[in-house]
Amino acid sequence: MSLIIRNALILTLNDAWDVVSGDVHVVDGRIAAIGSIPEGTQADRTIDAGGGYVLPGFVQTHIHLCQTLFRGSADDLPLLAWLRSRVWPLEAAHTDDSLRISARLAAAELLTGGTTTVLTMETVHGTDAVCEALVDTGLRALVGKCLMDVESDQPARLHQSAAAGLDEALALHRRWHGAANGRLRIALAPRFAISCTRDLLAMTAAAAESHRLLVHTHASEQREEVDVVRRLTGLDNMAYLDSVGLANSRLCAAHCVWVTDAEQAMMAEREVKVLHCPSSNLKLGSGVAPVPEMRSRGINVSLGADGAACANTLDMFQEMRLAASLQAMRLGPGHLTARDVVAMATREGARALGLDADIGSIEPGKKADLIVVSRHGLHQQPAIDPYATLVYGSRASDVTYTLVDGQVVAEHGHAVWADSGALVAEAREAARLLRDRAWAILG
Repeated sequence: MSLIIRNALILTLNDAWDVVSGDVHVVDGRIAAIGSIPEGTQADRTIDAGGGYVLPGFVQTHIHLCQTLFRGSADDLPLLAWLRSRVWPLEAAHTDDSLRISARLAAAELLTGGTTTVLTMETVHGTDAVCEALVDTGLRALVGKCLMDVESDQPARLHQSAAAGLDEALALHRRWHGAANGRLRIALAPRFAISCTRDLLAMTAAAAESHRLLVHTHASEQREEVDVVRRLTGLDNMAYLDSVGLANSRLCAAHCVWVTDAEQAMMAEREVKVLHCPSSNLKLGSGVAPVPEMRSRGINVSLGADGAACANTLDMFQEMRLAASLQAMRLGPGHLTARDVVAMATREGARALGLDADIGSIEPGKKADLIVVSRHGLHQQPAIDPYATLVYGSRASDVTYTLVDGQVVAEHGHAVWADSGALVAEAREAARLLRDRAWAILG
């Protein structure tokens, strides 16, 4: 299969930050050439970018696909109340069918908005159904089954012993790691320190090392959470994760809003990856993460929308705009530039997931995970600086084509594998039934 994207302004996001006017030639799912491709070059399909931007597909490093059907059902609450009174009952009420629908709805939204890769934490049960749903979507995903073994006030269906949970997670690894032509991979996903025993966290660290897996967790999202961890363990959140062997280059820690200077220094030394979710942090009242400070220490910081239960949309343009604007308000303009956040949305995301040899920049030999973004909207004009135009002037609806492995998986606002109308109707009915089951759990 070969494809040529012509008449583009190509933001390569390579080490030299090259911006090239011309074409991209894709052969067998990988980038073959960039620049001026001779008119006679054979291709199975040609796409005219119409002078729009071509850039690497966005890499969202913190998502909950299973929460897409919760959109609008868990608003206006602080984190721990939000979990206990809404999100956990809804997760417990999921069936395999509702999980499949939630994952497909999320995949369609992500792909049409330019996101080609995600790191997603699912719920405690039904993760096979999520993987099954993703196979024909084209989305590249690292999927983790949620691990929770602390008996507290979550529904019984979300409690599982450490041994049973890890056994299931490793069984998923055997079944799905490398599936769908390598697009699907498995990560280990202990929810956060409050919902996991010390034994589970230590066992997760050992399993991750043995099987060479990423660990995806939440950390230091909100002051109340940090206070609870400190009261239970005597340590700050990241220091506690370090004490159980998790603080290393495999750890992908979402949020990190309330990390101390000492924790940041340790995270930099251990190459912990930070997953920044500005929309979620604002909506849950969690705070603003010290992103420029972490980046100045050499910590890799990438972006994610979190779940639709908190951010409500899975829109990387919104996350980029907020990420830059929040630091401008906090520290002053220029502390996190438009180019910085485009890098966080692409190459830094790929680096966080250990996929930077294959995706995250446009270079010959890399996988053709690419997006075409129109720059002709009234809201984008005069489109002088490409990074500023993308971050401050563009929307998910400006994405005209999305490619994964050189295959067009979305075009002009529609996922090519889905009937949008049928998917919406299916999602609405599944969400209604899911809420009924969840409220029955709450009594």
